[in-house]
Amino acid sequence: MTDLQVDPALRAFVADELLPGLDLEPEWFWSTCAALHERFAGRTEELLARRDELQEQIDGWHREHGAGDVEALETFLTEIGYLVPSESPQVQVSRVDAEIAEIAGPQLVVPSTVPRYALNAANARWGSLFDALYGTDVLPLDHELEPGYDERRGAQVIAEADTLLDELFPLATGSHADATAYRVRDGALVVETKDGDVGLADPGQFAGHRAGSDGGRDDDGHPDAVHAVLLQRNGLHVELTIDAEHRVGRQHHADVADVALESAVTTIVDFEDSVATVDGPDKAAAYRTWLGLMTGALTATFEKGGQTVERKVNGDRHYTAPDGSELAVPGRSLLLVRNVGHHMRTDAVRTAGGDPIGEGVLDALVSATAALHDLRGLGRFSNSRAGSVYIVKPKQHGPDEVALTVELFAAIEEALGLEPATLKIGIMDEEKRASLNLEACIAQAPDRTIFVNTGFLDRTGDEIHTDFEAGPVVRKNDMKSTPWLIAYEDRNVDVALRAGFRGQAQVGKGMWAKPAAMREMLDTKGAQPEAGANTAWVPSPTAATLHALHYLRTDVAARQRELAGRETDRRELLKVPLLTGELTDEEKRHELETNAQSILGYVVRWVGLGIGCSTVPDLEGVGLMEDRATLRISSQLIANWLHHGLTDEAQVRETFARMAALVDEQNANEPGYEPMAKDLDNSPSFQAALDLVFTGRSEPNGYTERALTTWRQKAKAG
Repeated sequence: MTDLQVDPALRAFVADELLPGLDLEPEWFWSTCAALHERFAGRTEELLARRDELQEQIDGWHREHGAGDVEALETFLTEIGYLVPSESPQVQVSRVDAEIAEIAGPQLVVPSTVPRYALNAANARWGSLFDALYGTDVLPLDHELEPGYDERRGAQVIAEADTLLDELFPLATGSHADATAYRVRDGALVVETKDGDVGLADPGQFAGHRAGSDGGRDDDGHPDAVHAVLLQRNGLHVELTIDAEHRVGRQHHADVADVALESAVTTIVDFEDSVATVDGPDKAAAYRTWLGLMTGALTATFEKGGQTVERKVNGDRHYTAPDGSELAVPGRSLLLVRNVGHHMRTDAVRTAGGDPIGEGVLDALVSATAALHDLRGLGRFSNSRAGSVYIVKPKQHGPDEVALTVELFAAIEEALGLEPATLKIGIMDEEKRASLNLEACIAQAPDRTIFVNTGFLDRTGDEIHTDFEAGPVVRKNDMKSTPWLIAYEDRNVDVALRAGFRGQAQVGKGMWAKPAAMREMLDTKGAQPEAGANTAWVPSPTAATLHALHYLRTDVAARQRELAGRETDRRELLKVPLLTGELTDEEKRHELETNAQSILGYVVRWVGLGIGCSTVPDLEGVGLMEDRATLRISSQLIANWLHHGLTDEAQVRETFARMAALVDEQNANEPGYEPMAKDLDNSPSFQAALDLVFTGRSEPNGYTERALTTWRQKAKAG
């Protein structure tokens, strides 16, 4: 055994679960881990120190000049090396799966610590449109649903599905509402109606069918009957499931029991912002989920509706193509994995001297080793058919830090005997220094970059921290209409398209945060594919199915061709989002309450229950999907206002105390919940929330991990 001090749970996971079947020994694994840490620890510390050095210089400039003018700020940032010369990278990425390179569609992010959710996300490659319409607010509901299946609601869903089919897969004449049967004859789709048989307006949209076990005959003996019709548009598939015996099929005018949409094309299995992993057992649990997905052996058993349900990884879906050949369509999302940032250390593995090692080093080594089961064809199903491993790397500040990631991945490839550039990089564009230097970041990994993605919450948190000394910032919701944020969203697309992402990599957009507001999502989130993004985050499989409608409507590749050549001025990102004019006392009070309640609502679950991502009610009781980025923006905003005198410590403490009582009330029915308000001084969750605000000015980059981890460890120990 090496000199590393390894948590017993993590050591057992590596020896008993990760390595068997790979011809690798635990001694080799930990020796490799130790060598990687030793090789990269010094360089990492230098880069983290460089972050602090640059921030100190920026703070000094803002103290002297306030926000200053854009030209002067640009000159200063260039002089200190914060802004680097612009580059013109061209990505040339080999062995990229179609789900990333060619297919535009929704993307899920799922915590790795909950196998049930991870399986649900992996299987969300396909989702029921009927269920999504039936069970959400997309369609108005004017009556109380009958138990079981409500036929009035069913009729409403069927009518809406017919309208969508007419829009997306129009018939040569008439409407899908007129269909009495869907059949396949001589390799073509035939739709029977009372006025005669018709085909699709575009016959090329018919992709295949499944005849079923009866040789293609229905109950009336029709030889061309089918059990499933497969359609395609903009690279996505839609299946009409035919079943006259199903309760919905019995009601449907053409025996259609469901319309299944290809939905979550890709899924990120998360080791970072959506999990609470503070020790060896936590990390082992997270890694176990990723490993189980790579082998296809992951299962989860739980109670639902009074019955025990076992969830496992779905297989592929099989059809007969129009030319009579066999057609297999993936049944699972293509899986990516998000590691932690360079700044993270883990107590689960320590050096001989007792220092925690780089958590990102451990994450990358485990991510790649687990993926060997997939790359070598040892699992039940294939994840990457192209032979790559997709690792999303967050919290990178500029090109030097991307270069560090490239070197780390190359060292792991060498250790595992993988071809160069097997480990691909997803670049989270969530730090100001990365946004301003995005071209240079991509230029450090032109053969690995398969992903750039914007993130409003983290990016805004970093914006506030970077500009902290310039003055008090605007309110959180007002950030969305500031010039820098609008330019940030546009420039991310512009840079990616100039770098050749079309047909090679994903241009991503952020999360829809309201899991229950699906009508609003349908009405607004279509702007993301229209903006040229070929993926965007959604909070649930149901949301993925509904968001898939946007990609069926919008040909993102064509939209990207239209946007090619647009260039957003990066100086727009230098416009500091400061308040103008005075806020009333009521406006200040409401903003403090909104952010304090948001912080407490998330922290009390993270610290008290170990839940890293959940739907948290806001001040008005609207459920919002929250992860650690929520804390960064909210704590930085309050800390900024505190620093500039818009509030004071007494008011902050009083606001948090009142909001603690409200959050306790909102969580009263949460199993295992420990109320905060009954003993604020001894509540780890409440103290963690205050810690986030009162150290927000001095915390490097305004990150939340130190405070959360410290208080979660105390809560677990207590």
